[in-house]
Amino acid sequence: MNQYEVWLVSLDPTIGCEVKKTRPCLVISPDVMNKYLATIIIAPMTTKSHPYPTRVALHFSGKDGFAILDQIRTVDKQRLVKHLGVITQDEIVTIKRIIQEMLVD
Repeated sequence: MNQYEVWLVSLDPTIGCEVKKTRPCLVISPDVMNKYLATIIIAPMTTKSHPYPTRVALHFSGKDGFAILDQIRTVDKQRLVKHLGVITQDEIVTIKRIIQEMLVD
């Protein structure tokens, strides 16, 4: 798997307000980490949300939705179910900018 690919990921079990069920997720971790580690960093995706600074609007697989950057998490690669595709270069630029605003002073 590569950074900025979309994969179907089984997120259950979850606790509280964590995003649940098997759903598309955006791979956030860099390719070198993805190659050598047994885990990857993902951001869940949803079609049911509202605009918010940490939720990036995407158009993927014929649907409008959001990458939920406020729910970034690390998962074991065993949770990956199926490769679904990639996001656009413009969407990647926006994702990078939002992550930088969230995590870098």
